[in-house]
Amino acid sequence: MLRPALLTWLMASWLLLPAAAQSDELALADVVRASVSEVLHLDGRIEAVQQSTVSAQTSGTVVELPFDVDDSVAAGDLIVRLEDSEQRSRLNQALAGLEEARSGLDNARQQYERVEAIHERGLVSRQEFDQARNNLSASQARVERAEAAVDEARKQLDYTRIVAPYGGILTERHVELGESVNPGQPLLSGLSLEQLRVVVDLPQKYADLARSERQATVTLADGRVLETGELTFYPYANPETHTFRLRLRLNEPNGSLFPGMLVKVGVPVASREALWVPASALVQRSELRAVFVLDSQGQARLRQIRVGSRDGDRLEVLSGVSAGERVITNPAMLVGSDRLNLSQPSAAEQE
Repeated sequence: MLRPALLTWLMASWLLLPAAAQSDELALADVVRASVSEVLHLDGRIEAVQQSTVSAQTSGTVVELPFDVDDSVAAGDLIVRLEDSEQRSRLNQALAGLEEARSGLDNARQQYERVEAIHERGLVSRQEFDQARNNLSASQARVERAEAAVDEARKQLDYTRIVAPYGGILTERHVELGESVNPGQPLLSGLSLEQLRVVVDLPQKYADLARSERQATVTLADGRVLETGELTFYPYANPETHTFRLRLRLNEPNGSLFPGMLVKVGVPVASREALWVPASALVQRSELRAVFVLDSQGQARLRQIRVGSRDGDRLEVLSGVSAGERVITNPAMLVGSDRLNLSQPSAAEQE
């Protein structure tokens, strides 16, 4: 209920506003009833989709580290180089073995062709022919084994040059120059800023609704809402916190977002009916909230209201107006207008 003294004070303070041009018309909007979602706001964390640790695949001594922690690298850039004399020696040995095997194959093939020609004329025994054929098969197998040894030696040599698997930022260095490493030992850790996602822990009591709705919004500190993609709901709870984890893919990294940043994640957890008016209809003075309602005679009557949440350009009204009533959305136009009713509302209207 709007008390007369408060009404008089509010009206007086409103009339102190600059008068609007008389040609301007009042803008009206209906009080509507619509559903509103109860949103649970949680702290989420941005993390990189691609983050990994590169490990050694051969043994050797670190002789080059072109990049340091926090440096940006492109996919294919050399990030670690190991001393490769041992691997080169093994490759040279494998290549020599391959040449030897190929020479043996040529000799076995020539011997087989000679024996085969003589065997067709019946001048050699079947045993000699079979032996020549078997020697040829064995020589072919030795060549294949030598080729495999060359491939393995060449891979071991390639392993001495570690390159970035994708473009990103180095986050941690696990080795130093001159340090000896073995296969499987971590070398460098990094992550990519091209693909990011948000992870958030949801209390257990909201898990069922979140799993069925699969909707959430991500908001930055400046109020900007981020565009999100696929939402993944983890099918198990954390045994310590009893929370379920949600993961949302971000569609717009745009260089301003980084892993570790905090964001607000809004998860709808309930739905209810509410009355809504345009936010521009609100008249606010100190702690008082009111709107101008158009009565049956076309006069603007000031009505005190209690407001709830705000959703974009509309405002929830908890009490003071009813669905179907019309409110003025540009109340400043009333200053100096004959449509402004300065009389006190009746007792029935104050209820």
